Amino acid sequence: MPEWPEMENYRTQLSPRICGQSIRGVSVNRPRTINEPVDTFTSQLVGRTVLFLERRGKHLLFHLDDGNRLHLHLMLGGWLAYGPQGPKEDSHFQVIVTFEDGNSIYFGGLRLGYLHRISAKQAAEIMRELGPDPFDPRLSEEAFHKRLAGKRGKLKTTLTDQHFIAGIGNCYSDEICFDAKIHPAVIARSLDAESSTRLYRSMRNILQEAKDAGGYMENPLTPGDIVTGGYNERCRVYDRKGEPCVVCGSEIQFETISGRKMFYCPNCQRKP
Repeated sequence: MPEWPEMENYRTQLSPRICGQSIRGVSVNRPRTINEPVDTFTSQLVGRTVLFLERRGKHLLFHLDDGNRLHLHLMLGGWLAYGPQGPKEDSHFQVIVTFEDGNSIYFGGLRLGYLHRISAKQAAEIMRELGPDPFDPRLSEEAFHKRLAGKRGKLKTTLTDQHFIAGIGNCYSDEICFDAKIHPAVIARSLDAESSTRLYRSMRNILQEAKDAGGYMENPLTPGDIVTGGYNERCRVYDRKGEPCVVCGSEIQFETISGRKMFYCPNCQRKP
């Protein structure tokens, strides 16, 4: 599932390409992906201009010149492509939005994800339910410590809770815990101040590193995109079951916790 680095990668790559452009055409191949009748959705979007893109956690908001938003959540398996044509036949994409310059955004894999046209008020209500962004200036080390101290669950489930912090999922929660040398199954509020500080700094370091490397999803955004997916080979523990730890050589372990995948090094991240 796309997380903070993937969605921020999409935002930074798409912004200079589509902001200021008007929408010339909209094709909907899966009506369940949108939130209103196809005719209404398409007629209300054609002619609109994208002013800017905003990311909140795993959500991407396309701000339109009529005050409304296109709200994208890719969920599990969703991905984007951009260009004069898609990397697959058009019928393989749930929605295609074409701009005045002839390029289109192709919304793929949205069997669970969605692209909704919503008002500014609706967007604010949805975003209000999310926790702070990992890089929110108000989320200082002290604020992070206080939030963590109030969590009764295990660290893995805490980090992936979008009400706690928005944008972290299965992949980066494991990568963050490994970098901080903390077992992902510890009780979140049991961490001492030093461990909490390591976790906070690892969170920001790993997410920034992953974003700069294009995230771990391997579908390129554009035909010449050599950035997207660059972090996949850099993952230290995620999806590396049975491989040697890059630090100590121990075998990476895999478990499930509350239905979520969990990868860790049993030596570098020892249970207390």
